[in-house]
Amino acid sequence: MQLSMYKEAFASYFNNEQFIAQLNEAVKKVQSVSRIFFIGNGGSNSICSHMMEDFGKIARKKTFAFSDASLITCYANDYGYEHAMAEWLKLHMEPGDMLVAISSSGKSPNILNAVQVAKEKAAFVITLSGFEKGNPLSGSGNINFHIPVKNYGIVECYHQVILHIILDTVANV
Repeated sequence: MQLSMYKEAFASYFNNEQFIAQLNEAVKKVQSVSRIFFIGNGGSNSICSHMMEDFGKIARKKTFAFSDASLITCYANDYGYEHAMAEWLKLHMEPGDMLVAISSSGKSPNILNAVQVAKEKAAFVITLSGFEKGNPLSGSGNINFHIPVKNYGIVECYHQVILHIILDTVANV
């Protein structure tokens, strides 16, 4: 049954001391920044849109997500999909901002290119990935959350749970 997979992943990941330390570090960093950018593809992009709204409304942060269809198609048409998010960040990101980069596989070229731009802009980068250990995204941020499961449902759900835990802690909910 699929439920057992979710329970096993939850028990092993969320009770891990390294995860708890990263979570505490992420909370402190979110508290100290004023602007947060969220990027992801597909289901991860939906998480970005949701978190952009919640971190803005509840945590009172200035938030941005690369999720508007016109924005995505404009940048993809002009720069190619692999560079669309990176070009958007080049225009809008400033030193000291935060980037939250989400990719279940951790292999999406557009996400990896955007992370590189964020680093060049001296932004703080939090990554959320899954699937294979050592995927390119899983070690590219200042804080890296990796769900070691090859199941989109588990990975995407737990990425959203991680971000909600950070948000609820920041907002003292």
